[in-house]
Amino acid sequence: MPGVCPVCGLPEDLCICEQIAKETQQVKVYTDKRRYGKTVTIVEGIDGADIDMHELARKLKTKCASGGTVKDGRIELQGDHKKKVQDSLEELGFKVEVK
Repeated sequence: MPGVCPVCGLPEDLCICEQIAKETQQVKVYTDKRRYGKTVTIVEGIDGADIDMHELARKLKTKCASGGTVKDGRIELQGDHKKKVQDSLEELGFKVEVK
């Protein structure tokens, strides 16, 4: 028997809290130059209280076939992967702004 969501009171199978949380967040994706000319793709604006940042980072790293980390409430991926990250996040239900 599935559990009950503490926020909306619906069974976990029918819970829409996470989907609503994704739709209300404005996620920004941009690149930054680091030491020695290395490019890093940065994803910020995701509320870590609603969504598991480490799980999301793992999915993005797998999709982009790159390394990365979660630092200071944002996800950093090695390399320039703005388009792949945007497509992946939109597929997961986020609203994405690419700079």
